[in-house]
Amino acid sequence: MEQETKELRRVGLKVTHPRMRILQVFDEEGTQHLTAEDVYKKLLAHQEDIGLATVYRVLTQFEAAGIIVKHNFEGGQAVYELDRGKHHDHMIDVDSGKVIEFISEEIERLQHEIAAKHGYVIEDHSLVLYVRPKQRAHKG
Repeated sequence: MEQETKELRRVGLKVTHPRMRILQVFDEEGTQHLTAEDVYKKLLAHQEDIGLATVYRVLTQFEAAGIIVKHNFEGGQAVYELDRGKHHDHMIDVDSGKVIEFISEEIERLQHEIAAKHGYVIEDHSLVLYVRPKQRAHKG
């Protein structure tokens, strides 16, 4: 609870019950990517009387304050994750919608090489791979 209070004060947001509880949901989930509806359902499961409109409003405030990052992956709802300051990329399982985080130094290096080859320096980037599980080959 103390950690959440410090985080809210650090970014200049008033400490309110809805903000504290929503931040706790993300802290409890670790690296999961949650929709606003996921957050709302988790609050309901803990008998919290925080409406969906409030969840959306708080998520927007958290995004503006740099506490969370919003992703709009193709074909799905917006998902949110805590901004831990460490860059990572994502894979989206097109069948299940599962979001997988990964870090690849080789991919990072190649992106910088490609940009430099064309006379550019990367300011920021986002890499999303849309994947499907490998199907086992059927032996006849």
